[in-house]
Amino acid sequence: MSDSKLHELASPILLKGNDRIGYRDPTAVYDEGVFHLFFTLVETEEDGQIYMYTACSRSSDLLHWSAPQKLTSRDQHLNYSSPGNVVRFGGRWVMCLQTYPRENGEQYGNANSRIWTMESDDLIHWDSPKLLQVKGTDVPLEAMGRMIDPYLIESEEEPGLWYCFYKQNGVSLSYSRDLKHWTYAGHRDAGENVCILRHADSYWMFHSPENGIGILQSEDLVTWREREERFTFDQKQWTWAKGRLTAGFVLDACHSEVAGKYLMFFHGTGPEPEPLVFDTHACIGIAWSDDLLSWDWPQCEVNRM
Repeated sequence: MSDSKLHELASPILLKGNDRIGYRDPTAVYDEGVFHLFFTLVETEEDGQIYMYTACSRSSDLLHWSAPQKLTSRDQHLNYSSPGNVVRFGGRWVMCLQTYPRENGEQYGNANSRIWTMESDDLIHWDSPKLLQVKGTDVPLEAMGRMIDPYLIESEEEPGLWYCFYKQNGVSLSYSRDLKHWTYAGHRDAGENVCILRHADSYWMFHSPENGIGILQSEDLVTWREREERFTFDQKQWTWAKGRLTAGFVLDACHSEVAGKYLMFFHGTGPEPEPLVFDTHACIGIAWSDDLLSWDWPQCEVNRM
């Protein structure tokens, strides 16, 4: 579209991490002219203690973003993070997210990691998180197993039927009609941070293997086949993402005059391998596409440094 601001972006980096802050796991919503970007904010405090938050930044033009706002509590036993997506249900906004407990100094979330939802009327003020009992209400918390990276999607073939995908034994899935009572439906081979769109009469699942963004395709949200594409964009030239490029979330912003494209938000770490800089320096980047297969991004030479 003629009013697209994408050509004005001087860098693929929207939020830049440093030796104290990391930005990870983005998801986004476009509503009433505003892009709401949700993500994991990892903060290393002066004493070396590390805390994770679900946070938000907003923009009306994709060029200027508000200062990150923390939405969740400071608690290493919880570390609410990795917002998967935000959907409309029952007249409210519903965000799914994870807890990632690291209260004993773990590098990664321990066995108590679970998935949750928060609700909002305005995408700004959020209710307290509620546990997603995706294994069934009769399965106690301690028996659910470690699970992270949730994503919610409603079936197009059967409106009112919702699926929750989450990282456990590859990607697991459960279904529900009220987002409260869930039935477990098995698991499939896939990476993490899944994002699913309806496209060209099928469902496309963007997921993150060891590096880059891959695609699985399905006609029913249950049976998936892998496509050959693997997106890494300009990773070989991006020092900030050489360690790993991952966690791609695709937003259909084709009807937004500001974008007029599909937007992919992702995070990169580098130049060291991600395990060495897991809590610091991670940056959230952006790319865009007309067809979900060919992607573009700002090409300025400064972004290669």
